[in-house]
Amino acid sequence: MKVAVVAHRKKTFGAGLAGLRTELERAGAGKVDWREVPKSKKAPKQVRKAVDAGADLIFVWGGDGMVQRCVDTLAAAGATGVTLAILPAGTANLFASALRIPRDIRAAVQIGLEGERRRYDLGKVDGEHFAVMAGAGFDAAMIEDADRGMKRRAGRLAYWRTALRHVGDAPVHTIVHLDDEPWFEGPATCLLMGNIGTISGGIKAFDDASPFDGRLEVGVTTARGALQWARTIGTMATGRTDRSRFVKMGSASRVYAEFAEPVLLELDGGARKRVKRLEAEAVAAAVTIAVPAGT
Repeated sequence: MKVAVVAHRKKTFGAGLAGLRTELERAGAGKVDWREVPKSKKAPKQVRKAVDAGADLIFVWGGDGMVQRCVDTLAAAGATGVTLAILPAGTANLFASALRIPRDIRAAVQIGLEGERRRYDLGKVDGEHFAVMAGAGFDAAMIEDADRGMKRRAGRLAYWRTALRHVGDAPVHTIVHLDDEPWFEGPATCLLMGNIGTISGGIKAFDDASPFDGRLEVGVTTARGALQWARTIGTMATGRTDRSRFVKMGSASRVYAEFAEPVLLELDGGARKRVKRLEAEAVAAAVTIAVPAGT
């Protein structure tokens, strides 16, 4: 088995990248194709180089944004024969948490080398894959603000602080079609599409989300103002999102949305661009991930 590492050098946990080198050597990983990048945007090129060099297993060191860039690259290349192993060095690590990959370098390395291989669905928005969730509106604005330095200082708390800045954002007239059928039309503050159900803070946005069913869970939020958002998040925190009067829930293989004015889009915690329309779909069994046995 040929092992490669693609690491975000600004992210760390445990004994850091030096500790990772030690653990890979201890585990007998052999000569490792080691690649570091200064930011997640640089990861796809290194993933492609690792695949071209014959990697069977790629360890990705970083957070959800780094993982998203890597799974997108592998899925776009159709490289399901290459296994991705996650080393959760980010802030939220939502995908790693869903897969029960611990923030322990030795344990995560062992999972990568010896764990079960499973094929996972991905979502895809306007040509780019995501592992956990894509959002437009409130969710994306909150994430963009957190990324402006606050996340480095405050960690997960940054998301809650920036959320408070956006609870009063005006709704945008939104039209959503699920599997080519009209589903929602009206003012909305957030559109979410989930491959996996848990968002920042451990809140389960989609109770029924599964990365094995070839579908995306979809939610539109109409909450506006601190009181309505508090009620919405409180309902979500109890695992009863579908009972909120400010949320409409659905499920589809394909999603199409139009917005009356440009809204910010995010994929797996990384802000992208402002869009007036988007097309999304579920991509079945798109990527192979190393996970603990029985996950």
